[in-house]
Amino acid sequence: MVLVDAGGTNIGSVRYALQRLGVEAPLTADPQLIRSAGKVILPGVGAAGPAMARLRALGLVELLRGLIQPVLGVCLGMQLLCAHSEEGDTDCLGLFPATVRRLAPSPGLRVPHMGWNRLCAVRPHPLLHGLADDAQAYFVHSYAVPVGDDTLASAEHGQAFSAVIGRGNFFGMQFHPERSAAVGARLLRNFLSL
Repeated sequence: MVLVDAGGTNIGSVRYALQRLGVEAPLTADPQLIRSAGKVILPGVGAAGPAMARLRALGLVELLRGLIQPVLGVCLGMQLLCAHSEEGDTDCLGLFPATVRRLAPSPGLRVPHMGWNRLCAVRPHPLLHGLADDAQAYFVHSYAVPVGDDTLASAEHGQAFSAVIGRGNFFGMQFHPERSAAVGARLLRNFLSL
């Protein structure tokens, strides 16, 4: 297991969450370590443009696209797995055929969306095993993936959006599992067992 060093600011807390589950995951941009890892997590907090620029500068774009082991994008990392982001009009990794869109502000709802929100399973998947109907996760984001064919779980902030996505060996969680208490730990454990 490795954490890809994409320059995100939540890396320490993701690492600590994995340590609580008994997993040591080095932070690396080394292509050989990433390619040989049993599982890969792409964490991220920040903006799509600089994160993609960093992945390009490190020569990791094609490597990430070609991975065959389970890969999990967290927060911005999930958005980077998509085709395009409205944030900075950024082309991303293209592993999900989705465009990441800015959350629309509406009366009584602020953007960025910050706080706890209910997860609603859209279809069964081992990644969601044991997820209770009233499960909540902690979100901090201004952009989101619309609900689509790859949505495993959704959440709502003025409109429904993808909270968990999955396609082949690639997965994403828009929320922060490392800040989502028992629910986040459960979902990380599920990813580790894929």
